[in-house]
Amino acid sequence: MSGTAEAHRPLLDIRGLSVRYRGTDGAVAAVRAVNLSVAAGETVAIVGESGSGKTTTAHAVVGLLTANAQVTTGEIDFDGHDLRKLRGKQLRAIRGRRIGLIPQDPTVSLNPVKRIGEQVAEVLIVHDLADRKTAAVGAVDALRAAGLPDPAAIARRYPHELSGGMRQRVLIAIAVAAEPDLIIADEPTSALDVTMQHRILDHIELLTRQRGTGVLLITHDLGVAADRADRIVVMSGGQVVEQGPPEQILRSPQQDYTRALLAAAPSIGTAPRRSAAGKQPAEAAEPLLSVTGLAKEFPLPRAESGRPRKVRAVDDVGFTIPRGQTYALVGESGSGKSTTARLVLRAIEPDAGRIRLAGEDITEVRGDELRRLRQRFQIVQQNPYASLNPRFSIERVVTDPLRALGLGTRAERRRRVRDAVEAVALPSSVLHRRPAELSGGQRQRVAIARALVVNPELVVCDEPVSALDVSIQAQILDLLIDLQAEFGVSYLFISHDLAVVQQIAHQVGVMRAGRLVEQASSTDIFRNPEHPYTKELLAAIPGQRFRT
Repeated sequence: MSGTAEAHRPLLDIRGLSVRYRGTDGAVAAVRAVNLSVAAGETVAIVGESGSGKTTTAHAVVGLLTANAQVTTGEIDFDGHDLRKLRGKQLRAIRGRRIGLIPQDPTVSLNPVKRIGEQVAEVLIVHDLADRKTAAVGAVDALRAAGLPDPAAIARRYPHELSGGMRQRVLIAIAVAAEPDLIIADEPTSALDVTMQHRILDHIELLTRQRGTGVLLITHDLGVAADRADRIVVMSGGQVVEQGPPEQILRSPQQDYTRALLAAAPSIGTAPRRSAAGKQPAEAAEPLLSVTGLAKEFPLPRAESGRPRKVRAVDDVGFTIPRGQTYALVGESGSGKSTTARLVLRAIEPDAGRIRLAGEDITEVRGDELRRLRQRFQIVQQNPYASLNPRFSIERVVTDPLRALGLGTRAERRRRVRDAVEAVALPSSVLHRRPAELSGGQRQRVAIARALVVNPELVVCDEPVSALDVSIQAQILDLLIDLQAEFGVSYLFISHDLAVVQQIAHQVGVMRAGRLVEQASSTDIFRNPEHPYTKELLAAIPGQRFRT
C-alpha cells in the first residue's frame, strides 16, 4: 500500500458538496454535505451500497453529472483550481490531462466503431501531448502499462473483439495515458478476475509511488479498499458516515452501517454461507450432471502466412454435479469457464466429449427433443441490467419461458409466475412494473425467478452477483442457497470471484487455458490447494490483510 504523502494542501479537497437530481416526483438529494480530500500519492477509497452517492461524488469532480443533476452547495478544489467555476476549455484542460477517469462499464464507454489504438491515442492528441504518429506509439505503451498482452495487436482491434476484462483494461490505459495527477477509478476492476484485478491495482499503486498520483477509488469491494487504500470513506444515503485508515474502519467500525457492510463482504472472510442451506441432500447413486472429455475449438483470424489458426478453448474437461449441490468453475478471463457452461447448456456444440443429465446422454440431442430438454436446465446471467427485456413487464419476462416451452394454461402460468416471484422474496406488485423501475438486486431476483419458473433441475449461474454491491450480493447468495435447500436444484456456478465461490460452492473446479488443473471440495481447495495456479488465485483474493 502506498504511503500517505505529506502536503500542505490536498491535491483534491471536497468541502460541503451537495448534489440533487430533478425528477418527475421532485428533487432527490443524492449527495449531502460531503467532505473528503485526496493528497498527492494517496489512495482514498469510497465504499457503500448502490445509491449511496459514491459515483455521483466522483462525477461531480470531473463535471460529468447528468443533465438533471445540480450541485447545490460546496467547493471542489483541485490543486488550487475551483472546478465548479471552470467551463469549456478550462475544464477540458484538466479533465483527461490532469484528472483521469476510469469508468465502470466498458460496454458503454468505448466507441464500437473505432479501433482501440485510436481511442487511447485520442487522449494524447486532444491534450497536445503527441502528434498522430507518436500518439500511436504512446497508445501501445499505455496498453502495455495497463497489462494487456500483445498491445500492438490489441491497438488494431475493435472493442467487440475483446473480452470484458480486456475492454476494462483499455479504459485504464485511456485514463493513465496522459500521466494525470489524480485518477478517479470508478469500480475499475469489478469485471476482472482476481489475478488481473491484483495486477491492475498493483499498477495503479505503482503510479502513486512513482509519480505521486492521487487516487480516488470507488468500490463496493471492501477487500479491495482494505488492501489498497490509505483511507476509507464510508457513504450511506448520500452522506459520509465514517472515515479513517483501513485498520480503524475494519477492526473498530463506529457505525452500524459500516458493521453491516463488513458482515456482508465475502472478501473480508465471513463464514461460508453454504451451511445456511441446512442438511445437504444425500448424494444419489448417479449425479445429476456428468461431463467427460469435453473439448471445443474456435477459429482465429488467419496468420500473415494465410494458414488457418485455432484456439482450444475447452480441453478434456470432466466433472460431476450431485443433485442439490453447487459446483463452481473458477479461473481467469479466457480460461474456458463460460464456454464450458455454454457447452453444458447445449448452446454450442462440443468437438469431443459427452454430457449426461441424470444418466441420459444429451450430447447429440437435436430439434424438439432439445427444446423439451431445456426445461430441465436454465441460466441466470451476469448483468441484471442487460438480461431483461426493458419493454416487457416483469410478469411477461417471467412468463416467457413457460410460453416458449408450451407449459400450462394461462391461469396455471399466472399462478406459477406469482409463486416464482414470491420464492425470490419479491412482492407481487412488481409483476406490473418494468425492469427500469427496479434496482439491480431486484432485477437479479427477477432473473432467478425466470430461471426457476419452469422447475429446472440444473441452473447455470454465470457471474450472477459480480455486478452487485456487497449487501445485495449477500442477499442473492443467501437466496440461491435457500432455493437450493427448498427445491433441491443444482447449480453450475461460474465466477472469477473466489471469495464468493467460497461462500456457496460444495465442489470447485479450477480452470486455466481451457483445462481443469484442480478440482476438489471447497474446503480442500481453500485450505489445502495443490496446484501452483490455484495457490496464485487464492493469494490474489483481496482483503487478506484483515481476514479473521
